[in-house]
Amino acid sequence: MTVTETDPPAESAAVPWGRVGALVGGQAAVQLGSFALLIAMNWTAVQLGGAGAVTLLMLAATVPRALMLIFGGALADVLGPRFVLLRTTSARAALLAFGAVVTATTQQLWPLVGIALLEGVLLGMAGPASGTLLPRFARGDQLARANSAYATVLRVAPVLGAPAGAWLITVGELWVAMLTAAATGVVWLGCLLFITRGFTRPARQAGGRSLLRRSGDGFQLLAQYPRLRWMFVASLCLDMAFSWPVEVALPLLVHERGWGVGAVAMVLAAFSLGALASSALGAAFAHRIPVFFRLVVTGAGLAAGITLMALMGSPGSLTAVAGGVGLLSGLNGPAIVTLYQQSTPEGRMGAAMSTLALAGIGAAPLSIALFSSLSLVLGVEQTWLLCGAVAAVSPVAAVLALRARPPAGDPGGPPAGGDGTGSPGPLPSVKDSSEALAVPLVPPVPGSDHDGRDVVPAEAGSGRPAPTAPAPAGYPADAGREPPPGGAPHPSGEPLPLPT
Repeated sequence: MTVTETDPPAESAAVPWGRVGALVGGQAAVQLGSFALLIAMNWTAVQLGGAGAVTLLMLAATVPRALMLIFGGALADVLGPRFVLLRTTSARAALLAFGAVVTATTQQLWPLVGIALLEGVLLGMAGPASGTLLPRFARGDQLARANSAYATVLRVAPVLGAPAGAWLITVGELWVAMLTAAATGVVWLGCLLFITRGFTRPARQAGGRSLLRRSGDGFQLLAQYPRLRWMFVASLCLDMAFSWPVEVALPLLVHERGWGVGAVAMVLAAFSLGALASSALGAAFAHRIPVFFRLVVTGAGLAAGITLMALMGSPGSLTAVAGGVGLLSGLNGPAIVTLYQQSTPEGRMGAAMSTLALAGIGAAPLSIALFSSLSLVLGVEQTWLLCGAVAAVSPVAAVLALRARPPAGDPGGPPAGGDGTGSPGPLPSVKDSSEALAVPLVPPVPGSDHDGRDVVPAEAGSGRPAPTAPAPAGYPADAGREPPPGGAPHPSGEPLPLPT
């Protein structure tokens, strides 16, 4: 039985873990191939043109991707994720296969730049669509677990993909790595055929706006819905606070203190292992951990940890703190995505996820440019402490998001179950309207309570119970259940996003 992507499943429908597993497994394969290709292309660029060639290659890959994220959100909402993902994934696999042929016959930089540019366009178009998939299969506590499982894949991919890329470029040439990435893209395509089975394109709305006009819906969502806006701020501040210390300041600080390059490797390994462990923990037990802890307490811990890292006096203590920061990060990131997704209105998940993904992709260059300039005046340690202050904004924004009420005139009230205990509660329904861009699976990071529960209880003395709502839109109704009647708008004013 096929249904339109806007038909909700029955509220009692079980999570199709087979599809969720295929999604996570397919992403594991394609992400592994992507990181391996990244290392191989960067190393080849170094040999062909040095640092300038690497910079040109990275700009060609990242700038088109960031620009296409906004347009990709509109595509996902108007055409549906199946239409977008099958075509962009097929095109990327074909592009990389063609690139393998080209790079096997020439030793020049321009083919790499062209391939990186086109791949960036395709990844930007596909990102928001992939971020809308998990909320179609899981909701409430189960969505939190699914996003943690996805985050685990994102943590493992660079750890395994980077050495794989180095090995491929050592035993072969760039075309071998490119062909390998194309093969993992085909694996992901096969998974998508299974995952999106039963999806049909959303019904076309009479007098609807053009794709170009809808490209700004993600920012309109931020202006209209306080919860999404504050979750966006929480995500952006953490990304800003992390990027410069990890990518620029860490080696500078280690060099200043005469610890040796091995300390950098130890710190990064401790952070990665901590984040991987807590992401795996969340995949199993996120539904048992209160959302306030996963979102606010861990956010405050991250701010404190980033600050302490700048003050540590030995490689061992710096490594220990980095491991703790990683543990908190593995819980906080999926929580942001989950709440963002749950708070996004129906039919606008793509737009919401696109803006959330943009917060991550756009934060890195902005953070590096801003804090690198400040460090010339303040010094590395003082600028690092400033990053800790920026990170401290995140838990404050998270608290404001959890307390956010629906916009004026919005008939929907907050969802039930805001006790923060982690127990499941009814899922708020979503309203018709904008697209949200989040990143996840492009996991979408945030929307309503991470666990799908209302964060703010129904207003005392209002005389009306907390509303219930149907499950996420777009879930394939294979079970043939009838959707529940009625439903209320999302708590934060919008019914409802984590990292290619």
